[in-house]
Amino acid sequence: MFAVGGGGGFGGGPTTVQSSAAAGLPHAEVPGDLRNKVEKVLRHEPEHIVEAVPWNHVDWDRRPFTLKRFLWPHRGRLAIAAALVAIETIALQLGPVLTQIGIDRGVIARNKRVLVIAATTYVVAVAVSALLGAIRVAFTGRLGERLNEALRIRVFAQMQRQGVDYYTSEKAGVLLTRMTSDIEALSVLFQDGIVNLLVQALTLVVITSIMFTYNPLLAVITLGVAVPPTLAVSLWFREASSGAYTRVRDRIAELLSHLQESLAGIRVIVAHNRRAVNVSEHRDVVGEHRDANIATSRLNSIYAPSTDMVGIISQAVLLGAGAVMFANGSLTIGELAAFLLFLTSFFAPIQTLVQLYNSYQQGGAAVVKLRQLLSTEPTVTQSVTATDLPPIEGAIEFRDVTFGYIADSPVLRDFSLRIAAGESIAFVGETGAGKSTIAKLITRFHDPQSGVVTIDGYDLRDVTLTSLRSQLGVVPQEPFLFAGVVRDNVAFARPDATDEELLDALDAVGISELVERLGGLDAVVHERGASLSAGERQLLALARAFVARPRVLILDEATSNLDLRSEATVERALDTLLGGRTAVIIAHRLATARRADRIAVVHDGSIVEIGSHEQLVSEGGRYSAMYDTWVEHGGSAK
Repeated sequence: MFAVGGGGGFGGGPTTVQSSAAAGLPHAEVPGDLRNKVEKVLRHEPEHIVEAVPWNHVDWDRRPFTLKRFLWPHRGRLAIAAALVAIETIALQLGPVLTQIGIDRGVIARNKRVLVIAATTYVVAVAVSALLGAIRVAFTGRLGERLNEALRIRVFAQMQRQGVDYYTSEKAGVLLTRMTSDIEALSVLFQDGIVNLLVQALTLVVITSIMFTYNPLLAVITLGVAVPPTLAVSLWFREASSGAYTRVRDRIAELLSHLQESLAGIRVIVAHNRRAVNVSEHRDVVGEHRDANIATSRLNSIYAPSTDMVGIISQAVLLGAGAVMFANGSLTIGELAAFLLFLTSFFAPIQTLVQLYNSYQQGGAAVVKLRQLLSTEPTVTQSVTATDLPPIEGAIEFRDVTFGYIADSPVLRDFSLRIAAGESIAFVGETGAGKSTIAKLITRFHDPQSGVVTIDGYDLRDVTLTSLRSQLGVVPQEPFLFAGVVRDNVAFARPDATDEELLDALDAVGISELVERLGGLDAVVHERGASLSAGERQLLALARAFVARPRVLILDEATSNLDLRSEATVERALDTLLGGRTAVIIAHRLATARRADRIAVVHDGSIVEIGSHEQLVSEGGRYSAMYDTWVEHGGSAK
């Protein structure tokens, strides 16, 4: 086996599981009595039903994302919420009416019975309104969470549907913003904004109707003073705040993007003593986010006091006009009191609508961002008529393939090649010659601009992506391990694999003994495998490929980052893994390349030499020169 340096590898000392066992703590440091208590609690837990999520490469909703279209399937629940809102609003607005009755027919008329009935009815109305409010909040809360769940799944599914090139052009932090702050903004709008909008709008309608019932002239005066300036200020705020809230969403995306990049590259940052510079850069990003929020706060600081001022002026006008009407006998004191209460209630919904409009603006900006994401078509699409690829032998052919990541800059030009089933072929050449591009076309991470790539005679564009990739295995230069345990990482391509199959795979690549010392299949693997050495990560990736049982295996410089001893271990694992399979090897080290049946030298997007190791060395061409250089720098000529 190979030696491991540092404390992060398999040989870096006892693991937590080993230490726990030595201390008499079974089950990963959980004492037996505590474990019994946990199991007792779990026995009373309700069964969690995992629902199957429909997802495929072809059929999804391609219509532009809008709130109306998204909410339409839930219109029945929204109608129930609206009905609850209507009853709650009517019950709440009985207060001024009962106040008018209590004053005019109770206090002034000295009728205690009317006063008691009015007061009792008022209390009942408030209680009914509170009860309906509680029911409405609980109902809309559940509805909002369902909408939130549906949107998160839809956005995540769309991200999974995108091609690899999409993640090259889009920053991870920006995509995280779509899944976090943008959806959170819409969640607030779902749970609070829409229903509250109904509450406040209905409140205004009810108040206006009752005011006209009491005294049409005073109602006209009140609305004439209150509505025009309020409408003017609201229209100004709408226009000014729209761009401001969009800038806030953009700044949040930049903030999360910089944070994600800084966390992912922390080792490079520390190694190059860039921490102070990164803090300064992050301060600038945070400052831009602060400035965007200050701009929206400045707009709110103008809008909210303006509506307050309109309300105060309206109350003064109402009080003066009402006093005149009371003096000439066209208005009772109770009706004037009701008018004043209604006016207060009239501006309360307006103030609330201001805050709701803030939520709506933030939600509207989020809708625009999500619409852009959900309308992005994958660059690699599956045809509607695509059929499943049957079990393959592994014969691969490139016919006149031209491809470039940029349309006018082809990496491969009229590239043609046949790879026999079961054959191993290594591609060598300078960086940027097109070696990895060949592998990406076989896995259909990209489609050629012209020409055809086939497996067993099937054009890759005519078969389903799932049936294609389920028969391919890829081991990249830098294998990615997910946070979890060894079992989850090795069984990643085949979650239904048994523990016996996983152990066989670990044994086949020569890593079972080390995994057992680490803690077995339940040993913890940290994010990206950060606590493991490069060799250990690569061997686990090979075991993952072994469990997947691919018919075609693609190794993209799988040994280029390893030390010589680790490389030797991985090479032995490869001998086991490649047996009987078609293998496409992108080789940086010639020790890996010369083990292949054929070696293809790629230069400027074309194959300039191809043959066995011995043939190419004897020809004295590019490969021979590369081999001589490699031997001079310590490579083995055996």
